[in-house]
Amino acid sequence: MSPLTRRAFVAAAAGCSGYLLAALAGATPETRRLFAAQPAGTPLRTEPWGRLERVADGVWILISTPPGGSMESGAMRTFSNGGIVAGREAVLAIEGFASVEGAQWLADQARRLTGRWPSHVVLTHCHGDHSAGLGGYHAGGASVELLGTAATRELIERRRPGAVVPETLLPADRATELDLGGRQVRVTPREGHTASDLTLEVSDPRVVFCGDLVWIGVFPNFVDATPSRQTAHVRALLARPAALWVPGHGSAAHAAELRNFLILLESIEDGARRAVARGVPAAEAARTWRPDAALGEWVRFSDDYYEVAFRAWVRELRS
Repeated sequence: MSPLTRRAFVAAAAGCSGYLLAALAGATPETRRLFAAQPAGTPLRTEPWGRLERVADGVWILISTPPGGSMESGAMRTFSNGGIVAGREAVLAIEGFASVEGAQWLADQARRLTGRWPSHVVLTHCHGDHSAGLGGYHAGGASVELLGTAATRELIERRRPGAVVPETLLPADRATELDLGGRQVRVTPREGHTASDLTLEVSDPRVVFCGDLVWIGVFPNFVDATPSRQTAHVRALLARPAALWVPGHGSAAHAAELRNFLILLESIEDGARRAVARGVPAAEAARTWRPDAALGEWVRFSDDYYEVAFRAWVRELRS
């Protein structure tokens, strides 16, 4: 299996991850620490691109750690977080990742852990670092059902013509229950990071895969965001207790970490609203805004990401 090349990743990663490319070569020790924080479960396998952890019977999470390795080591093979959920009758893989090699690697891990190749794959949204590798699940002619929202398929087709897309469309107006055989997974359509977001909730114990609605230790990307919707859905996720929330990027979170992320979103909104009320341009307002130090450290992989966040709010407030 060859490492994902820089050229292939640039082609695949339209959306939220292209800005990380430059950071990989010169990632600071702090950046590496945030991506490789204390595991939430039992680590089973550690690779240059991520760490596979068991968090419950039949539930495993992949925490991608791209700054922990080099391009040559395949550090960007998966790039986003994801997971595996197994029941008596079916195995679900979460996310398509940044490369075919990344998706095939997770499928191989599913077979190693459960004895079965994934029967279903669900995408949390359209961005390339979560979807570009979908073809890897069909390795060796495997039959896999690819699921996502209509918005996810439409946006992937628009941005990457010819890309592998979800074949089965999930309802946009209600949650869907996937029965894996003694294991239920609730798939809920949402929006905010993009128009195509969804979350997956595993029951007993409740483990929530949030996609890029949630980022932990990493400042979120607002390039396609509707910020008020993102905040509302994060608030809804926090309102229901869970054993663990798995973000799209960064370490898995408990309630305290998710609450800090919600406060971060609210503080961005407050800063943007103040700027609009005073007639201050987003770029100028972002230059002086900083997250409250009490919320901990939030790595930025591009110096303009405060400005991107403020622009998203200004765009929404003025629309």
